[in-house]
Amino acid sequence: MSIGLRPPAVVLAAAERAAAPRSLWSDAWARLRRNRMAVFAGGFLLVMCTLAALAPWLPFLSDPAAQDLAKGATPPTFSHWFGTDELGRDLFARVLHGGRISMLVGLVGTLVSLLIGVTWGAVAGYVGGRTDDLMMRVVDVLYALPYIFLVILLLVFFSKSLLMLFVALGLVQWLTMARIVRGQVLSLKHQTFVEAARALGASDLAIVFRHIVPNTLGPVIVYTTLTVPAVILQEAFLSFLGLGVQPPNASWGTLVSDGAKLLALFPWLVLFPGLAMSLTLLAFNFLGDGLRDALDPQGRRDGV
Repeated sequence: MSIGLRPPAVVLAAAERAAAPRSLWSDAWARLRRNRMAVFAGGFLLVMCTLAALAPWLPFLSDPAAQDLAKGATPPTFSHWFGTDELGRDLFARVLHGGRISMLVGLVGTLVSLLIGVTWGAVAGYVGGRTDDLMMRVVDVLYALPYIFLVILLLVFFSKSLLMLFVALGLVQWLTMARIVRGQVLSLKHQTFVEAARALGASDLAIVFRHIVPNTLGPVIVYTTLTVPAVILQEAFLSFLGLGVQPPNASWGTLVSDGAKLLALFPWLVLFPGLAMSLTLLAFNFLGDGLRDALDPQGRRDGV
């Protein structure tokens, strides 16, 4: 049946759906789906995070701590997909369990930086004046310090526990987030919806965290996806110094660090953990670039 023979109600409904404006989020989602690299990266991260999260309960996965000294380090086989390490432990199981720790470090460290950075930047931007100047000068001073040495000092003077690693990495990652949120708040705090909330008697706290901060989520989400791989990479660097995840736990950083000592003899001990970490970092960056393009208001106006 041709379009001209369709019932008028059907044609009218189709025209209304076509003419209905889409929200920012639905428009961003539609443009993100057109970015094949970002969609593929998101799918890869979903699979990797699922395998890492369920690693202790996967029936086909052997015990990562089970040793077989008689077997020792062996190259990849059908029974050990990634081979075994010098103690005869299955490397595939250790990579998935290590990914569980690395993902946890990246996500929790990013969450800590998100809470501090969003709160700091939102308060500074909304209050303004001398308070804003003072708070941002603190950010500038911390920016001037070599933050990785601050992390090392925190781990050396307090403890090398996993909890301290979360806190230490989160405490040095919030500076850029604070600047991003402050800039967004400065552009939003004089908008009509904020004046309306103030006229209705809303408190400053409610205006900031119920009206302004939700409207900054676009840039915050994008920067969050770029912060997670940065935290994972920093944890890997700390593992090379012996300050990262401590035994008996293992992360991708510790696996690469341990494998690097035997690189000439057993190269697969570095290859597979390094490949897993590199692909995950690339996927986060591709997803972050895709989200940045999808949430770009200029791109939305141009119909990209």
